[in-house]
Amino acid sequence: MYIILGLVFIMVYGLIVFYIGWSGWRWIRPAVSDRFRIVYVITLIFLASSLILSRVVAGSTILSVIGSYWLALFGLLALLLPVVHLMLWLTKLTRLPRRAVQKASGWITLTLLLGLLGYGSFNAYSPVVRSYDIQMNKAGPEAGELHIVMASDMHFAYLSGKAHAKRMVEEINALKPDIVLLPGDIVDDDIIPYQDKGIGEILSEIKAPMGVFASLGNHDRFKGETEELIGLLEESGLQVLYDETLELGDGLTLIGRKDYSDPDRAALADLMEGVDRSGPVIMLEHQPVEFEIAEQQGVDLMVSGHTHRGQIAPGNLITDRLFENDWGYLQKGRLHSVVSSGYGFWGPPIRIGSRAEIVSIQVQFLEAEG
Repeated sequence: MYIILGLVFIMVYGLIVFYIGWSGWRWIRPAVSDRFRIVYVITLIFLASSLILSRVVAGSTILSVIGSYWLALFGLLALLLPVVHLMLWLTKLTRLPRRAVQKASGWITLTLLLGLLGYGSFNAYSPVVRSYDIQMNKAGPEAGELHIVMASDMHFAYLSGKAHAKRMVEEINALKPDIVLLPGDIVDDDIIPYQDKGIGEILSEIKAPMGVFASLGNHDRFKGETEELIGLLEESGLQVLYDETLELGDGLTLIGRKDYSDPDRAALADLMEGVDRSGPVIMLEHQPVEFEIAEQQGVDLMVSGHTHRGQIAPGNLITDRLFENDWGYLQKGRLHSVVSSGYGFWGPPIRIGSRAEIVSIQVQFLEAEG
């Protein structure tokens, strides 16, 4: 079954690459010699295979960068070109000169492509702070409130690297949080960039009186053992909760779950055994799933990521259908859900229809006031 799906994927991918290549060749052919065709075809084949090659040749910075940007070009052109060709077909109903229209359409496509790449890069590398105010009908810390800062889906690698990590730490520290939560996808399937770029040392500079806590996501995987990654993260001052429960004091309980895709993931009911439900219960859950179970088990706040809000529109329409809350804030009974679009990115370093973000959550405990 998986072999058949793989072959279908390769076939569809190959057809779309051919369509992109054919469209580009039709536009540039009048301006270049036929000898250029060989160079053009070889370049296109290399770009189309670069993302796969970057996974095969682990640790290759050049292939990783080329593959990521190719994925951006591939996705945007797959969306733009059908619209352009539809417009070209409609111009056949007019008396406009065909060659002039085709030439102009090529320049328009190139302009739109470069504009979207620039806009998407800005959204990916210029994070904003999203703020949410939440009220819990429970007694919490003596101050009656708790300031949580949350960042997810950093995907630290070659493009979401050292500078992006420094920017995140500076933003977090500027918010002066009580506690910092990082619910998964801290690395991007590879710990080599995390080690080589000294990202762990940068993360160790996060300042939060109650600590920095993390759970793991579906991309926090690599060829080694999970314990190796957890060890690296904890060397950076992060406490990883891997299907674990932790009492922080003032009646506050923190739960960090294994990713939803992990077959060894424990049931939430088992993790909640012995938890004092009269106090606030906060859970790091990478994927925003199983809201009803979380509510039934007495979780008050669940912080998640994973969706990237689609990252590149119209992907947001898909995530909106897949998840009850694919971005932002949702209250379901006593459960508060906050889902981040993520601080980093997967694959192409662009965001269209979403933006890199850090989340600031001000929790007010109503019973602590009276």
